[in-house]
This record gives sequence, C-alpha cells and structure tokens, in this order.
Amino acid sequence: MNTHQAKPAVVHPRVLQITARIVERSQATRSAYLQQLHAASTRARSADRMGCANLAHAVAGMPRDDRFKVVTEHAPNIGIVTAYNDMLSAHTPLQSYPALVKDEARKLGATAQVAGGVPAMCDGVTQGTAGMELSLFSRDVIAMATAVALSHDMFDAALMLGVCDKIVPGLLIGALHFGHLPTVFVPAGPMPSGLPNKEKAHVRELAAQGLVGRDTLLDAELKSYHSPGTCTFYGTANSNQMLLEAMGLHVPGTAFVAPGGALRDELTREAARTVLGRQTETEFSAGPPQGELAPSGGNALSEAKSVAAKCPPIGLIVDEKAIVNAMVALLATGGSTNHLIHWVAVAHSAGILIDWNDFSDLSDVVPTLTHVYPNGSADVNQFQAAGGTGLVIRELLDAGFMHADVLTVRKGGLREYTREPALSGASLCWSDAGDSRDEQIVRPVARPFSPTGGLKLLQGNLGRSVIKVSAVPDDRHVIEAPARVFDSQQALLDAFNAGELERDVICVVRWQGPQANGMPELHKLTPPLAVLQGKGFRVALVTDGRMSGASGKVPAAIHVSPEAAAGGPLAKVRDGDLIRLDALAGELKVVVADAEWAARIADSLPQALRHANGIGMGRELFSGMRRHAVTAEEGALSWI
Repeated sequence: MNTHQAKPAVVHPRVLQITARIVERSQATRSAYLQQLHAASTRARSADRMGCANLAHAVAGMPRDDRFKVVTEHAPNIGIVTAYNDMLSAHTPLQSYPALVKDEARKLGATAQVAGGVPAMCDGVTQGTAGMELSLFSRDVIAMATAVALSHDMFDAALMLGVCDKIVPGLLIGALHFGHLPTVFVPAGPMPSGLPNKEKAHVRELAAQGLVGRDTLLDAELKSYHSPGTCTFYGTANSNQMLLEAMGLHVPGTAFVAPGGALRDELTREAARTVLGRQTETEFSAGPPQGELAPSGGNALSEAKSVAAKCPPIGLIVDEKAIVNAMVALLATGGSTNHLIHWVAVAHSAGILIDWNDFSDLSDVVPTLTHVYPNGSADVNQFQAAGGTGLVIRELLDAGFMHADVLTVRKGGLREYTREPALSGASLCWSDAGDSRDEQIVRPVARPFSPTGGLKLLQGNLGRSVIKVSAVPDDRHVIEAPARVFDSQQALLDAFNAGELERDVICVVRWQGPQANGMPELHKLTPPLAVLQGKGFRVALVTDGRMSGASGKVPAAIHVSPEAAAGGPLAKVRDGDLIRLDALAGELKVVVADAEWAARIADSLPQALRHANGIGMGRELFSGMRRHAVTAEEGALSWI
C-alpha cells in the first residue's frame, strides 16, 4: 500500500518557462527529427522488408526455433547492444544478461540477438595517463558502435546494456539515431560498500603530502574498488543512472540494485518484458498503455507483435520535457558536471537544443535533496537504502519541479518511478519509496539541503564555465588570488611537489579542451589542491578540462569555453594575474584593465605539446575528432 498518494502537482513556473524556451529554440530541429522517426517507423516490419539473402545472413547464427519465429511466425526481434567486458567492474555483471533476455523473449513468443558490442573504458583506470585523452571521445565511438550494431535493421526493439561515464551517453546518443525503436536501458548496479569514500580521499591527501607510501595508498584503493559493480561514489556513472530513471528509460527502481541475486536477474527479465509491452502489472498500469493500438489477439505471440504500440519509441520518449526532467534530477542530486556536456549531446541527437543557461536557470530554483559523496559522506548504497531514486523523483514530481505528463517505457508513466522494486516469491512487485530513512542523505523538498541546485554557471572575460558548488564549503564560494599558469596536469603536480604552491593561488591549467587533447578529466589534481586548502590557503582551479562528479571540496571552474586551443581567453592569462572566481555572482574574470586585456596577445598551443598530445596510446586515430570537436557547451560533439 502507498504511504504517499500522487498529488496533482502544478509545474513550477520557472520550469515551465525554461521548458517553453527549449521547445521554441528546438522547433525546427525537433520537427526534422520527428519526421525522420516517422518515416522509419512506418516501414514494413524489419524482417519482412529485407531481401531473402539479407534475411538469411541475419538469422543464420540463431537456433533453428528462433529462426522459424523470425522468418515464419514474424515474431518481434530484440536487438541487444552490450558494453560487457570483464576488464571493468561495472560491466562484468552484464555477461549473463543476454541469456536471460533471450530466455524471457522466447517465453513471450519473441526472439533476441546480441546486435553488437561497444567499447567501455574506465576513467579510474586511465586517470592521469595518455589513455585518458581518448575518454571523452569514446562516447562518440560508442554512439557510432551502437549505430553499427543497429544498422543491420532487423530489430523491432532494443535493449542497451551499459553503466558508466561515457557508455550510457554514447548508447543513448546511438539509440536516438534509431529513435523509431522501443528501447530500454539495463544497468548492472553498484558494488557493495567498501572503504568509506571520505577515508579513501584522506589517504589520497596523505599520499600527496608524502606522509604514506604506495603500499598504504594501494591498500586503501583496493578496499574501495573491490568487486563487480559500479564505483559507489556519486560520479558520472551513478549520475547516469539517476538521469535514466528520471527520463523513464529504465525498469523503475533498477538503478542501484546490486549486481547478482534473484532481484537483479528478475529486473533484467523485466526489461525484456517491458520493451515487448508485457511488463509486470502494477497499480499504475491499470489503464490503457501509452499509445496502445487495438488488441491483436489473445496469445503471447500476437500480443508481443504489438511491441511498438505498447512501449513507445525512444525518440518520442526523449522529448523536451524528458530532457528537462533529467536536468532537474541532476541538479537536485548534485550530480556530475560531465552531464553539462553529455546531456547537451544527448538532447542534440533528439533534435533538442539546450545550453548552460538552461542548467543554471533551473539550478536557481531546484532544491538540493541529496548529500552523497563527494557532496556528503554517504555512498550510493546508503542513498538507495535511505529512499533512493524513487523518493527523489516523487518529491520533485509532487513539488512541481518535474513534468509528470511524459511518456516512459512503462504504461504507468513517470509515477511508476517513485517506487522501489522487490520480489514477492518469484514475482516482481513495487512499493512507494516512503519517507526518507536518513535525512542526512536524502530529504524531502520541504527540508532541502539547499534551496538551489548543485551547479552554477560562471562567465566573464575568461569565457563561460561551470562549477559544482554542492561539495564546496560556503566560505570558499568566492576566491580571489594570483594566477599560476600551467600547460599540463603534470606541471601542476610538479610545482606542488616542489613546494611552489604554498600560498593563496588560482591554478590555471590550459590546453585541456576537446580540440587540444580530447578534454581529459583532471582528478589527480584534487588531492594536492585539497591539501593546500586544508592548510588554510585560498585556492581554486580554472581549466578548460574536466573534473567530473568527483571534483570535491576545492572550487573548480571547469569546461572553460571557448578553450585555449581555439583562441579562448585562458591563452592570454599570465602568472600573477589576479583572478576572481565568484560562485555567488556567477563570475569568472581576470582583474586586468580592459585596454590591457584587449591588447594582450594570446599564446598558441606549444608545438611540442600539440605533437605529444597526438602520438601514442592510439591518440593518432582520434585526430579527426579533436580537429572537428565543437565547444564543451555545445556537447563537444565530433560529428557535426
């Protein structure tokens, strides 16, 4: 029984206003996208429109019974796109998913094939190495790999198996280019809690000061990252899962259910049922399914044939309201700054145009409801235990910060995502998330951690940038100090180790944008800067690179656009220039006379650095992406 009844919420006027301007801005591009979707969806069924030789190739590897279903019975066929590998903990559990999906599909008179795999790299493995410079553009590679998998064009629906930083945005971008297909995303869940994140961060700071050695540091890291599943801090990977729940692209409540065990397996089976329009019934799905056509018959096969009628195509689900819902969920939970890049690219793939003004304006009114590391001490398992995604979505819906009138992969709409899954015997059931079970982790809208969101737009004569303020102490929201300019992450680390930064300082790390070197994350800068801040110095970071969801307690103006390599203002900053970072006023500027600043000649990307950025670890293969990449605010897209 529900402890909370759905309230007919009135959408917040500011949310309505921002949604309306996105709709207006996107009118031409969204219309063109929907026309393309309609053209694809009105063709004959996939297998029926294929030539005989084409179809024979497509089914040759299937078991004989499945071939018969596809060719003779005209059964729906699910295309599975998977990010499985056993190199990465988050994707290791996906190994068993295709077998579960195929088995469930057969029970429903349908079939399923692994259409293709996509690469999945881990920023935690490549952090601070040359491989990290492939990370951002791996998103676009994953999108292209998804398109290659689905381009065989014999699928009636799709399941996307993936979890982490660039993998989910890449899968989503690729899927939206096949927007006529009903598509459900299937995650793996977080690993069990290990060494608390704050303890891990403390050991890293000690190591940065040379107070503990490699053995101690390695022991802490191994206790933190210790088993299959996603990392347990609220970085980009887990932010992905929150956003997919808010957009209605998961089976409800799936995001943070641990890998392994009967519940996770049943949720994976439920993804197959959902994409085939045969979801487990809940009180929210008593009425007619979204967009349902006339019944096609009473048996499992005939009902499964109406897949497109029962689970809406992903291109219709991901509309302007769904994108705003994702943005609101990101802000309310203090999620990863990477999504100010990724969700711009995702929206673009559905013909929707958003920018950082939209994020910033929403952040002015959306309250912060969670404190999960690095914004607090809890990890995502504790967040899930305290109420998790269902509680957050219910609170945002009830307070009018999210649009309820949206399509989802489920018949009952977004209200289904306010509930937690469980097993009753062998069957799935859902119940309301209830009240917060720990208000130090997640709170209702009536008692937020902050009346505004966790992200802030900064702008001034250094360009446009963003800062994640949800983890930054209040007395550090405004920093004014002399600049120290670095051309690489390593140069800053060397200066720290030499004792050159023991003072108030704003470290400018440039040549880290998409065009310069692929825009790597600069996580290795967090421990030394945190050490300096802990000593009482007023420090900050300003960079055209990324810091992700783990930027922590040090003020960091990141994603500065335009980047230095594209002639952006960071190329004009000199050592000793006074810089002001003001997260309260939304300002990022160098305090230099206007005439002097206008006359100053910008530096060019050093030739030696340009050469080094493009050689080794496969970086040569990404030169075209670096050359064609647009700005971070435009999504760092490499294909337009």
